[in-house]
Amino acid sequence: MTRLFSFICMIFLTLLPSFAAAGSSEAGNPKLPQADVAAFANRVQQDLAARGANVAIVARMGRDPAILPPGVQYTHVGFWVFSNIKRADGSTGRGYQVYNLYQTPNDQSRSNLVQDTPADFLAGAHRLDVGVIIPDVRLQRKLLKVIASPTYSALHNPSYSVLSNPNTDQFQNCTEHTLDIIMASIYGTKSKPQIKANIAAYFQPQQIRVGGIKRFLASASSKAMTTEDHGPKVATATFGSISRFMSAHKLASEIYRITPGKVVGF
Repeated sequence: MTRLFSFICMIFLTLLPSFAAAGSSEAGNPKLPQADVAAFANRVQQDLAARGANVAIVARMGRDPAILPPGVQYTHVGFWVFSNIKRADGSTGRGYQVYNLYQTPNDQSRSNLVQDTPADFLAGAHRLDVGVIIPDVRLQRKLLKVIASPTYSALHNPSYSVLSNPNTDQFQNCTEHTLDIIMASIYGTKSKPQIKANIAAYFQPQQIRVGGIKRFLASASSKAMTTEDHGPKVATATFGSISRFMSAHKLASEIYRITPGKVVGF
């Protein structure tokens, strides 16, 4: 029995990336050629600018989709904000600044809010494939106001969980922080209890199927994979569930996907 349990543990630990999928930032070594990433980042920026997006919700594919849980396609989400930027050569211009949440390098169960460039955002991509939500014009204005205010950082919870329950404030991941900012913008509030009540009432998270022993092993192997904020079912915020919420409530002007070869709708 002990040998069987050890074997199960070993097999499961090799599959842990599947559970680092729903809200993982995958901050780490670049996986793709830098020149390809930079060119694709510019393409995404040009697409957003051509559509007149002052703020967009963009998600990258940071893991091989073959190992992601069913219903999860993208693994890291951030706000792309059209801003005044300073280039490497010291000149200034207009472009997109990315506002996102990353796990801290020395403690994966903690996170920081970080501003970086589109190329930095895409540096952790497994594949050059992004999902894009362009909020409607009214919501864009509200989002810009919240992102530029103290509310943006006040709604950050540094206690990180890949499978964070969006209905509670016990843990948070990048996708949940994005959802919290969306709700704060829609309802004009910085109250965490009100935001969580509205999420529970109107938002349907993505269910992640995790067996009992897998839940135990995930929590035991990494605090960042805890499911202690969930009941019998595990469900978390994903790019897909945010897309469905914004589509259902007519909060998005466009929802689509960009790859090197094409731009297509979902």
